[in-house]
Amino acid sequence: MGPLLRTIETLGSYVVRFLEATGQIARTGLGFFSSLLRPPYRIRNTFEQMEFVGIGSLVIVLVTGLFTGMVFAVQLYIALSMFGAAGLTGATVGLSLARELSPVFCALMVTGRVGSAMAATVGTMRVTEQIDALEAMAVDPVHYLVVPRVIAAVVMMPLLVLVFDAIGITGSYLVGVKLLHLDPGLFLNKLYWFVDPDDVWKGMIKGSVFGFIFAVVGCSKGYHTTGGADGVGRATTNAVVIASVLILIADYFLSTAMW
Repeated sequence: MGPLLRTIETLGSYVVRFLEATGQIARTGLGFFSSLLRPPYRIRNTFEQMEFVGIGSLVIVLVTGLFTGMVFAVQLYIALSMFGAAGLTGATVGLSLARELSPVFCALMVTGRVGSAMAATVGTMRVTEQIDALEAMAVDPVHYLVVPRVIAAVVMMPLLVLVFDAIGITGSYLVGVKLLHLDPGLFLNKLYWFVDPDDVWKGMIKGSVFGFIFAVVGCSKGYHTTGGADGVGRATTNAVVIASVLILIADYFLSTAMW
């Protein structure tokens, strides 16, 4: 009976921690919506976070998008050549980037940079009692810390997805036309006819949702940090892992709903 009880106790502790983490994230998300339209409007803080999320992530998005488009063009050219459809390489890359690859890859890369930074920053403020000081001064920590960060992520992620689309298609064009000797007119013509603006818009909507997810998760894990410096490290790691998993889960449901 001893091992069985220990197993049940272990499983129970995992379930409790899961429910606790879920409740914390949901509470942070609801706190964001309840504080969103309440003054004062922290415009300066919001623009600082937009610069951090958007401008600060440009390099990693450009590099990731370029090589994603390049490697995808190579793989699709090999696969489509088997069926005599190599001319559809550009259209297939464009559709794949606009619908799936750009929002998902962009969100995962930005989560690793921005989501972890949000968790670390807010978590450090928690363990050094700066959040307690805000509450003592009658400043709502969610309104001051969470709202600008979530708004910045929701606004800037669609723009980063658009940049990822553009640089990814550019990389696929360079590989397809310059290295694989595809006809440039055929490449662009198929891209023009098969990729609709609607595909791009839907990918940008996904980007906004993913930005909301990693910002809320990062702020939530940081806000509820305990245990000093070790706790900040755990919160940062958990924020990236949880946000990445939630992004992939949300991608499935969004794809099902949109197409």
